[in-house]
Amino acid sequence: MLIGVPKEIKNHEYRVGLVPSSVRELVANGHQVFVQHDAGSGIGFHDIAYEQAGATILQTAAEIFQVADMIVKVKEPQKEECKMLRENQVLFTYLHLAPAPELAKLLQESGCVAIAYETVTNKSGGLPLLAPMSEVAGRMSIQAGATSLEITQGGSGILLGGVPGVAPAKVVVLGGGVVGTNAVRVAMGMGARVVVIDKSLERLNLLDLQFGSKIMTVYSTTDAIERHAATADLIIGAVLIPGGSAPRLIRREMLHTMRPGSVMVDVSIDQGGCFETSHPTTHQKPTYIVDGVVHYCVSNMPGAVPRTSTFALNNVTLPYVLALANLGYEKALRQDPHLLNGLNICRGKLTHKAVANALQDEYTPAEGMIGH
Repeated sequence: MLIGVPKEIKNHEYRVGLVPSSVRELVANGHQVFVQHDAGSGIGFHDIAYEQAGATILQTAAEIFQVADMIVKVKEPQKEECKMLRENQVLFTYLHLAPAPELAKLLQESGCVAIAYETVTNKSGGLPLLAPMSEVAGRMSIQAGATSLEITQGGSGILLGGVPGVAPAKVVVLGGGVVGTNAVRVAMGMGARVVVIDKSLERLNLLDLQFGSKIMTVYSTTDAIERHAATADLIIGAVLIPGGSAPRLIRREMLHTMRPGSVMVDVSIDQGGCFETSHPTTHQKPTYIVDGVVHYCVSNMPGAVPRTSTFALNNVTLPYVLALANLGYEKALRQDPHLLNGLNICRGKLTHKAVANALQDEYTPAEGMIGH
């Protein structure tokens, strides 16, 4: 198979779809890999490293899209990239289509086969290709929140861990999944008082066993969220409905009850955000203030630590890239129902139910699109 790796063009996105060691693995399996000039330079992998791994360097994205049977990316394709996709070309990347009807429409019009990292599942019902970026984003959320609490950033001027004789900040984590667990770990390590709110008693049990009395676990109700938000210095939005839009847990009117200069970090922003006042921001201008509350809503948080993120992502995506290349996408999807759950769009049809529901569009079962 001919595999293409374009340079990411989203604002301040330095990650890359394949590192040289992944390229070498694909070449060893008999595939040809084409990498755009400088695609990996943001994380210290220059063209020579890819050439030594067996890749062919092409100068432009247009050349990559023209030659490749499969495009391997990190972030969702931008408008100009969508126009370069063609019928039956496989796109393997993060898509986050639920809050992006225009992107979904462009992908449908291209006729491509779009497989989303974030909806591929595993035997235990987890999301193995989303997990490493959720780990990174969860840990980064506390760093970002701690910085945003500084007075120069519009925050209330509170040090997350406090000092002897001065109380630490109160951190409220909405959601106890992978993002939430990693946020809890870092917040606790920095000395903050941590409250985690989740609607799953099983998750709360696991967090209690993991962290013990160092955190407070709270069952999620509207009353509990309102009560803890009102006294929080930092709120982390870490809720996820696979493929679907994130629920809005913090409503606009709740901001008036919160402390001036408090901070909300919306890690769920890729799926539309879990705060009513959230809208996507960039690393260039990561925050804005609504009713005295600082909002951090960067839609590609792990892009700020691209080297760590790229290696973590390649560790989990490479087996799937190999399967798609070795078997062809139809056979690979037929043989692996968990990979099939990653199929969001196939030749103009929406093939993931949660995505179709979020976009209020017609759903076509994925099984019917890949033959027998």
